[in-house]
Amino acid sequence: MAPVPEPRETRRRPARRPTINDVAAAAGVSRGTVSRVLNGGHDVSDAAQEAVERAMRKTGYVVNQHARSLVTQRSQSVAFILSEPQERLFEDPNFNVLLHSCTQALAKHDITLLLTLASSLEDRKRLGRYLTGGHVDGALLVSTHSGNPLIPELLARGLPVVACGKPLGYERQAAYVAADDRDGARQMVTYLIESGRRRIGTITGPLDTSGGVERLAGYREALALDGADSPGLVAHGDYTRAGGEAAMRRLLEAAPDLDAVFVASDLMAAGALTALHRAGRRVPGDVAVGGFDDSRIATDTQPPLTTVRQSYPRIGAEMVRLLLSQIDGESPAAVIIPTELVVRESA
Repeated sequence: MAPVPEPRETRRRPARRPTINDVAAAAGVSRGTVSRVLNGGHDVSDAAQEAVERAMRKTGYVVNQHARSLVTQRSQSVAFILSEPQERLFEDPNFNVLLHSCTQALAKHDITLLLTLASSLEDRKRLGRYLTGGHVDGALLVSTHSGNPLIPELLARGLPVVACGKPLGYERQAAYVAADDRDGARQMVTYLIESGRRRIGTITGPLDTSGGVERLAGYREALALDGADSPGLVAHGDYTRAGGEAAMRRLLEAAPDLDAVFVASDLMAAGALTALHRAGRRVPGDVAVGGFDDSRIATDTQPPLTTVRQSYPRIGAEMVRLLLSQIDGESPAAVIIPTELVVRESA
């Protein structure tokens, strides 16, 4: 027996998707005005912008990103490139804060952020081909070490890039946003000196990064100004907890009378605290400990860390601002963010 057809009146046609013309009619503006709003809002009054955005919400209009990219020659996506092993993304909370702040800042412009890891030479070669193939409009470079081939390759291809921290060797060519690492280190070491500490060591970050170089320079400058007795009390770290613990053990072996240590990151400082506790040293009674970052780790340690605050939310927002300005045709620029000493129980 043949199936009985559904009565005509009960059939439903698929709902028609709202168009740009529907948005223009609802907003009381021309189609051209709506188009300009959708493509960045250039030459559009605030009143017209608000009217179009209100009409889009009312009609349920959704931007066709593929069609937009054909017109604007933009992908509406940006790469977040972390030049570290994957485990560092989960160990160091600073990366997650920076990733979140960049994602939020780009979302306001309807731009997607793509997280990519480039810890090996092969990763960087593969990523370089992808980035210069038109898949992204720009790149945010995080934890970039000197000698990284991505920077010169992306600059040579004309892709807008912004680095977190000074890109060593490319400070005049690439845009960057950096905390005032040197001044932050000077603040910390000066505080330790003024607290009566005389044998002050330091655990550096990697010296192929601007943070490692600048924080070591700030430590040395503060000691030179005061004449404190701490020559050679330097152990090199790698911004990991294990690296901080190992470096602290080396410092204690080299200088058993050490009474303070400036550690170039909170994560390494947490490792240094572990080494001090295992060596039977009281903090801050025997050894004062200062960190750098003011990450959530700083309040989780025992005792809580005296540290140098750098604002990763602000750094992320500034990185996005500089990148979008380059995408719009402006020249690369640099921003230095002030740091702040935060005193807690460890020093």
